[in-house]
Amino acid sequence: MTHPADYGVPGSLARVLADVAAERAAQDDIWGVQEHPDGTAPHYTAAADEAKQALADAAASGAVTWRHILHEEVLEAFAESEPERLRAELIQVAAVAVKWVQALDQRTGP
Repeated sequence: MTHPADYGVPGSLARVLADVAAERAAQDDIWGVQEHPDGTAPHYTAAADEAKQALADAAASGAVTWRHILHEEVLEAFAESEPERLRAELIQVAAVAVKWVQALDQRTGP
């Protein structure tokens, strides 16, 4: 269980998730309920494979960045059309984005 004091810790998961929840609420206030098609399809697989290779190349040379990781996850999501698998990929996108914000907060403070 997250302690309320954790919200003030730079890089804490609780703080980042609270910020994400606040942003989602703001989006709903601005845009209301949104219903859009997914726009994903298997024809994005080649781009996902290229991003995966770029990540592997960066890892091999010790030059991995958060951009490499998030880009690869986003393109994997774009290549999914089956709802359950797309959901799993989007959870991975969200998790990487949250971790990147945590890392940024730990480097720069609140």
